[in-house]
Amino acid sequence: MEKQLFEDLLESARQAVAIRKGEMPLAAVRVYEVPNVKHLRSDLHLTQEELSKAVGVSTALVQSWEAKRRFPSGAALKILRLLEKDASFLEKLQTV
Repeated sequence: MEKQLFEDLLESARQAVAIRKGEMPLAAVRVYEVPNVKHLRSDLHLTQEELSKAVGVSTALVQSWEAKRRFPSGAALKILRLLEKDASFLEKLQTV
């Protein structure tokens, strides 16, 4: 197993060099704009604790998002995007 991991790592390094030299195209990468959690929370008139309960994460994680030490991902990111587009979605979240 360790030999396979080493071979995979070596192949990744070879690909990185080929991309750098222009010999291999860079794979398509999706870029998502991360919501500004602090502004969103302010627009929704919520405390950090209220937003954390609505999204289903800890208050400490909301604080980290706002300080840009961490970034939302997965289901939390989708929920934040929905809240950006439609503030009335908050009412549905608060009933769950």
